[in-house]
Formats: sequence, C-alpha cells, structure tokens
Amino acid sequence: MDRRGFLGSSAVSGFAASRVALYERRLEARSVGPNDRIRIGMVGTHGRAGALMRVFAGQGDVDVVALADVDRRYHEAAVETVKNIAGNTPKVFTDFRHITDDTTIDAVVVGTPDHWHAIPTILACQAGQDVYVEKPDGHNILEGQTMVRAMRKYKRIVQMGTQARTSEHFQSAIDWIRDGHLGKVLVAKAWESAKQGSIGKPADSSPPEGVDYDFWLGPAPNRAFNPRRFHGHWRWFFDYGTGDLGNDGVHRIDIARWALDTAGRAQGMEPLYMPTRISSLGGKWYFDDLQEWPDSLQATFEYGDRTSDKPGRLLSYEMRLWTPYRYNDETEGAILYGDKGYIVIGNRRWRAFDPGGKVLSQGAGENGGASHMRNFLDCMRSRKRPNADLETVGHPSSILCHSANVSWRLGRQVTLDPKTELFLNDAEANALRTRPIYRKPWQLPRI
Repeated sequence: MDRRGFLGSSAVSGFAASRVALYERRLEARSVGPNDRIRIGMVGTHGRAGALMRVFAGQGDVDVVALADVDRRYHEAAVETVKNIAGNTPKVFTDFRHITDDTTIDAVVVGTPDHWHAIPTILACQAGQDVYVEKPDGHNILEGQTMVRAMRKYKRIVQMGTQARTSEHFQSAIDWIRDGHLGKVLVAKAWESAKQGSIGKPADSSPPEGVDYDFWLGPAPNRAFNPRRFHGHWRWFFDYGTGDLGNDGVHRIDIARWALDTAGRAQGMEPLYMPTRISSLGGKWYFDDLQEWPDSLQATFEYGDRTSDKPGRLLSYEMRLWTPYRYNDETEGAILYGDKGYIVIGNRRWRAFDPGGKVLSQGAGENGGASHMRNFLDCMRSRKRPNADLETVGHPSSILCHSANVSWRLGRQVTLDPKTELFLNDAEANALRTRPIYRKPWQLPRI
C-alpha cells in the first residue's frame, strides 16, 4: 500500500502513534507542471472555508481530493458539494495532517479560525505544498514571522486571503494613485463601521456530538466548551481570534497600506514595510456580552525613523462595530490624503476629489474573490509571487493588526524594530508577540 493509501485507510489515533515526529518532515519541494492538474486539500469545510472549497472545486484545472474538518457533522455535505461541482469524491478526515502528509497533494487551503492558520501552513510548506491561507497570517506576530520563514526556506507559494489585491476595482484605484495625481501623500486612514450584533452570554455546555473539541482547541488553552467561543464567534476571544482588526480590519488596513506605499514609491520614497510606533485606544464599551476584543477602537501606525531627514508616514484605523450608518457613503474603506486631493476607496467603488470636493476620477467593480484564488493557482505554475504574497503583502499588513492589539491590551504606545519585529526594550509587549503556552502536541515549529 502506498503512503497515500495508508493515510486514507488508517484511523487517526493509529496513525498518530506510528507516524514520524511532528514537524520533522522535510520533503523535496516541487512545482506543478503547465499541463498538470492541481491537487488540493482543504483544511476546513464550512463557513469561509466552504466558500473557498466551492471556488477551488469549480476551477477547471483543479481536483479537490481531500477535506479535513474537526466537526464531522459537516463531512457528508462537504463531500457532496465537491462531488456535485467537480464530479470527484474527495477523501475526508478529522485530522488535517493526513493532507499535509500526502505527497500527491500539491496545495493546501487553510480556512480555519486564526489560531489554526500557522501550524497547517508551516507543515504544508515543510511537505513541499503551496498554501492559500485566510487572513490574518496567524494568531500573533511570531506565528506570522514563522510562516514567512517556512515559506522562504521551503520555497513555497503562499497567498493570503486579502482578495482586494486581485480586484480590478482596487487595482484601478492603485494605478490612478501611482500616476501621482494626489501630489505629496503622507497620511492614510482605514475604517470599519459595519454594524455587528451582540453574541450574548450563554452558559458553558458540552460540545456537540461529532465535534473533536480537543482538536479544535489545538494550541489554545483547554477551556470548557461554550457555543459563543466556537463556530462563528471564536474571533472575539483572545485564545482563538484577533478581534475585528484581524477580521474585517485587515482588509481595510491592507488597502490603506497598499495605497500609501504606492503613493510613496511614486514620490521616490522607500517601500512601506513595517511600522515603528503603534498606538491603539478603545474598549469594549457598547456590547454587554462575552466578547473580549474591543468594539470601539482607534489605532495609529507611524512609519519611519524620527532621527532621519526622510519624512515619515502615518496610517490610522477607526473601528465602530455598532453604528448603523455609512461614512463617506461607505460602511468600510480607506482614504488617502495628498496635497492635491484625496481618494476614497470603498468596497466596490472608488472616487478621487480635488481640494474643493470636485470628483477627479472614479471607478467601480467586484472586490476580488474567485480571481484571487485563480491568481494563486496561476502562480503555483509560474512560481511568481502572488498578489497577496505572504512575505511582502500578507505579513506586513497582518502585523499592523497584531501590533495594534498588543498596544490596546497594554493600554499604551509600543515601538517596533522593523528588522527584528521585536518591541524595543519592552518585555510586556514582547510577551504578547506569541501565546504564553502552546498546548501539546501543538507547539509552534522552529524554522
């Protein structure tokens, strides 16, 4: 029996007892040929992962051959979905390591909660598999940093799910900015004001039948099951999520950073990579429920060295999860300010204005989605960096969210070393670059 057959027929417990030590696999990296079909394994099958699964299954050059989900209640429906879209019947597992250990699988799609982004991505890179991973890059700064190291070391294509990077609508706005119409640009603002609801205060209970709750917790602390700490709401808790900064905020922040970087390069400025000073203020003031992350927040990111003659740049983010109205006629977006005008980039349109408010230019279109996944597949063949490459796009934007969360939890400004991604002379902040303990056997690999 070949390795793939062994994995498909073995029980997880038996396999776990006999397999090689976790994180010690070093398979030879490979790439997909121009005429090869791309074999994909899905980590997660419902929610956002289900949407990704349906798009990938519908690509004409892709076979979704394996699925993994700790919630067995979704297994049958996920298999049927792939079968109905593509005609093949994928294997389905509870343990994603069956996918990362299958040498016939070319790519892994990670559509899990934030606390499960890093480990599957790193294991896939070690196994010579390319990765499409949802945003943000990890649960904390160290996880994102380690994911980048794995991508580099094993020469993998890793695309993060900030799909605006592949949207013609956003790309046209960036092209207009690149032409220098705004003049000198030093400040950008992103905002999120889409109204969220309260998650309530239900009591702890037993996990639903069919859920491997211990596996779902993974590296997070062992806590009693609560329905609001599980599907759909996990992002509002420190153990598993990164709040709305890592949920919707990372999309808006990424667009603002992209725009500010593009304008700077057009002016001959250095690329915008890592911030130096981060300040985040706000609180959980509106909702009376179990959420831990703030529902109201203002974060500011300063780029540049104050001892240098070169001008710095400023990016800010405003978040309100309880307002039912729009700002600049958009519920979410980014604004770039120049001395000749400004541009408002919303989710499906953009408008540029002169200092008097006259419209200079505008555009509209879809906001990415399937085209972003197609870009990932095309880059698997070409080995070019994808539009939301983890190293140059995904991690630099994610670290804004992570560092703002660190500042908010400490209640003060923090200063980041852009080269090491360590907070300067700040043991408290550096302790929040990672989680206190990774529950065994889910330690973060060292790369």
